[in-house]
Amino acid sequence: MIKTDILIIGAGPTGLFAVFEAGLLQLKCHIIDALPQPGGQCAEIYPKKPIYDIPGFPEILAGELIDNLMEQIKPFQPGFTLGEQATTIDHQEDGTFIVTTNKGTQHHAPIIAIAGGLGSFEPRKPLLDKLEDYEEKGVEYMIKDPERYRDKKVLIAGGGDSALDWTIFLSDVAKEVTLVHRRNEFRGALDSVEKLQVLKNQGKVTLITPAEIVALGGSQKLEWATVRQEESKGVTRDYNIETDHFIPLFGLSPKLGPIADWGLEIERNAIKVNNSLDYQTNIPGIYAIGDVNTYPGKLKLILCGFHEATLMCQSAYQKINPNKRYVLKYTTVGGVQGFDGSKKEAPKAVVKAIV
Repeated sequence: MIKTDILIIGAGPTGLFAVFEAGLLQLKCHIIDALPQPGGQCAEIYPKKPIYDIPGFPEILAGELIDNLMEQIKPFQPGFTLGEQATTIDHQEDGTFIVTTNKGTQHHAPIIAIAGGLGSFEPRKPLLDKLEDYEEKGVEYMIKDPERYRDKKVLIAGGGDSALDWTIFLSDVAKEVTLVHRRNEFRGALDSVEKLQVLKNQGKVTLITPAEIVALGGSQKLEWATVRQEESKGVTRDYNIETDHFIPLFGLSPKLGPIADWGLEIERNAIKVNNSLDYQTNIPGIYAIGDVNTYPGKLKLILCGFHEATLMCQSAYQKINPNKRYVLKYTTVGGVQGFDGSKKEAPKAVVKAIV
């Protein structure tokens, strides 16, 4: 049983920043996320896309924002349960909650903060016969451990940042890497496309466009895939290529998932909250912050999620410490005291005498 002050569901930017705000209040956080790494959409879907509306950063890549947030919360030592989905919640007699994941991991906390972005993410699967037969037998939708592909023949399908990034990365790990995309143009970052072209010219990756995977085969596990490649307008050719792994990276489909069955008030696949105070749901002790919530005037912006996380943490502190009066101290005055013993001191005021 993992015990914490605030259990955060969702490791996107809003969930990560909530760890920082909670840490300033000396509240411990633990985060559950279905993805294998923190960052949510910023890390999984568009890590190299620029964001222009983060205060203080005229431009910052989504992946860099996540790196910065992870560095910012490091002193507060949050716990992580990654690669698991929060499925059930049990209300305890003392008002606390026990949340269990799809893998049976239990978490106990007095406060739940749902920061699941647009919800839990499920991979968009290609429409192929027998696809499910090869899942975990050569077909994967996420790369959790790159070493699994060491000296293997890897086939990747997709044209976005994730497909490009993993093709480039695995070119130094796998025996062979083949990328198949339906178009000649890619949706990913320009520098990634340029790196891919260099690797192709060096013979480190095989690029097949415009083409798509139309069939899979093998006896006990995946052994080959059928590629349908367009040779000229209206003319295609089918042929098989040997592969140990097929990784279709067509993005992730956001869904509210099991949280929708927790008794929360839902409106258009979002959780209704009280935005006049603290972004609490209809269940006391459960909050929803970031893109997963809805209220009049809601804007789905990262910076709005940061604001919601801040007010949520203030309310959570009062619920956990009903007999304590919290006096807000600016970090410019009080500094930052980490759970690891580190402390960033606020600068001392300099007073000059007038002569």
